[in-house]
Amino acid sequence: MEWNDESEQKKLCPEDAMRMLKSEGIDLDIEQAAEVLFLLRKIANIAVSKYLER
Repeated sequence: MEWNDESEQKKLCPEDAMRMLKSEGIDLDIEQAAEVLFLLRKIANIAVSKYLER
């Protein structure tokens, strides 16, 4: 995954997530990787919302 510009952000795609997890010994198909990313984004959004409510 490459960054073109410091201010530009790129979402992690399921293919990249699959490669990252495979390098750690976790084998998932593309649909499972997409579900993992969805869950992680949801958890991150909840955590940020809770933090900002303080």
